[in-house]
Amino acid sequence: MTAASPSVLPRILPSGDTALVVEFGRSIDPTTNRQVLNLDRNVTSEAIGGVLETVPTYRSLLVHYDPVRIGYAALSEKLLALAQLPVPAETVVRRWRVPVVYGGDYGLDLDDVARAHSISTSDVIAKHTGSEYRVAMIGFTPGFAYLGGLDPTIATPRRESPRTETPPGTISIGGVQACVQCLAAPSGWHLLGRTPVRTFHPHRDPVFLMEPGDAVHFHAIAAKEFDALDRAAERGDIVAELIAS
Repeated sequence: MTAASPSVLPRILPSGDTALVVEFGRSIDPTTNRQVLNLDRNVTSEAIGGVLETVPTYRSLLVHYDPVRIGYAALSEKLLALAQLPVPAETVVRRWRVPVVYGGDYGLDLDDVARAHSISTSDVIAKHTGSEYRVAMIGFTPGFAYLGGLDPTIATPRRESPRTETPPGTISIGGVQACVQCLAAPSGWHLLGRTPVRTFHPHRDPVFLMEPGDAVHFHAIAAKEFDALDRAAERGDIVAELIAS
């Protein structure tokens, strides 16, 4: 079963002399993201000569190419043709079950998010763990997974004062988005907890754990479980559970 082809052609925008952007829309929504990922798969399958790399985002696909091997106009024409191919009915390739320690030193903003929505911290955790998330894109830092699917009743505007550093493994929300943050980094998102899971590990195969299109489920664990799992993950163990494929 397949979905209909996109009714409106995407925009092609130059990005320097050796890349272009195929833009499907200007909003964050699952339908647009599925179109982006479908084009990304089609470009890979087509093996267009001169295409060096593709980078999918929420609403667009960045395509790096060698202009000696293929020109901007010719590549644009090929990409527009591939963008019109039907988007298959979505089948989630993989589902990851990710352990999280919520609150306290692990999730500094859990209490604030609960107060902002006039609910208990337990309610926030239940809503956060009760959703199935979809990896829309990987970006910002290695292994940083942007997730759609946050329960809208706990959607929270980003912090007015971003932190200059947040710890690795941070599980956060910002607006209608959720994330898994692998490395220490600045952030204006709200920290709900931490996971020992390494979505990026340079000495592990695979180096990147999650891919766009994967599904993610979070489950709460006790703080006393974190250190052992964290040590295992640092050794290269995949401490997330693959629950379906």
